[in-house]
Amino acid sequence: MTEKETLHAGLMYQPSDPELAADRDVTVKKLHDYNNLHPLERNLRYSVIIELFGKVGQNCVVEQQLFWTYGYKTKLGNNCFINLNCKLMDSEIITIGDNVFIAPNVCIIMENHAMDVDTVVLYNSISKFE
Repeated sequence: MTEKETLHAGLMYQPSDPELAADRDVTVKKLHDYNNLHPLERNLRYSVIIELFGKVGQNCVVEQQLFWTYGYKTKLGNNCFINLNCKLMDSEIITIGDNVFIAPNVCIIMENHAMDVDTVVLYNSISKFE
C-alpha cells in the first residue's frame, strides 16, 4: 500500500512520502495563484475554487487568504461562505454542508498523528524510502 493509499484509508502515514509532498506542492502553487487574484474577480475566483476543492456546490464564496493541505479531500455544499484566512488541514475528508457560513480565521484540522512517543519513534525509525 502506498503512503497516499494509507492516507486515504485513514491510517497513520508518512507525510514525507515523495508523492504526498508533490501533492502538497501542487496545492501550494494553486493556493498562491488563488490568494493573489484580485478580490473583485469573483467569477475567476469561483472557477479556481472549483478546480481546487474536491467538490464544490453552487453559489460558494471563499475569501482570500486560504490555506489547506491537499484540497482534493475537502467538499463544499451549496451556498457556502468561507470568510478570510481559513485554514483547512485536510489529511482526512472535510465535508462542509449546504448553507454553511464560516467566520474569519477559522481552522478546521483533520490531521492526526501518533499520540505516544514509543509509536512515533518506532514509526519514524522505519525507512520506507530507501
